[in-house]
Amino acid sequence: MVTYADVEAAAGRIEGVAHKTPVATSRSLDERLGGRVFLKCENLQRMGAFKFRGAWNALSKRADEARERGVIAYSSGNHAQAVALVSQLLGAQATIVMPNDAPAAKRAATEGYGARVVTYDPASENREEIARGLAQGRGPLLIPPFDHEDVVAGAGTAARELLLETGPLDLLLVCVGGGGLLAGSALSARALAPGCRVIGVEPEAGDDGTRSFKTGTLQTVKNPRTIADGARTPSLGQITFPLIRANVDDMLTVTDAELVETMRFVWERMKLVVEPTGVLGLAAAFCRHVDVTGKRVGVVVSGGNVDLAAAARWFAS
Repeated sequence: MVTYADVEAAAGRIEGVAHKTPVATSRSLDERLGGRVFLKCENLQRMGAFKFRGAWNALSKRADEARERGVIAYSSGNHAQAVALVSQLLGAQATIVMPNDAPAAKRAATEGYGARVVTYDPASENREEIARGLAQGRGPLLIPPFDHEDVVAGAGTAARELLLETGPLDLLLVCVGGGGLLAGSALSARALAPGCRVIGVEPEAGDDGTRSFKTGTLQTVKNPRTIADGARTPSLGQITFPLIRANVDDMLTVTDAELVETMRFVWERMKLVVEPTGVLGLAAAFCRHVDVTGKRVGVVVSGGNVDLAAAARWFAS
């Protein structure tokens, strides 16, 4: 079981390598919601997402092995870019299994960091099986996107930084795909702000985590149709699910239309380029699924790797 001590160790490991991202505030946002909102801007992290933290924490511990064997990962985009960049920094060769409908910008960035991309059809093929097949024997070192102790611990450093900067919060809102960020963030909140409520937020079409949390049984979803491509994961993980059940207070969902509405505000008023998955947490407050009146609220803005052509279509509709 991952603990907050692992998050602290990860913080030491990534120091000086990962960016200590800024915490943004907005008077307009606070006036609209009636609370004090702090955005941890992981869209400004290296490669544009919090995923760099977990990838560096996992791979830097096994750098020699990574250089010898190579690295493999599966991801729709942000973990792909993170593993590709970290592998490049460590001098290791990366292979990334990506869906054939992954955003073009994310694939281009992954290849730009020197990784070899292997595509698959998410409607008929399983990315985990493909990656495990390529990693058999002494094949490449497999680094999953969320269900890995070091990845979870690294992800938890973002909320740790937020809480150390802001002090205790009443509420922490975190996006959910496979649950690595939420699990790690909840560990940090429990250690640094025990009274803080932690809520995970998913896209409505990919509500497997919310159903899992509320039923106590791991639920799945197949290739959900949502613009939040970073949250199209089939289920929470064997590591992340128990951590979320133990440390998270609630989970809920928002619609794609609400993601676009929230993105529009963040882009126009706060001048922050954030992808749909990145605003999941904020959308829960912005669209009144959570009452933040009179509260100090932290939000992990998880990424900014947006397909600009797709964003133009979303904003035009």
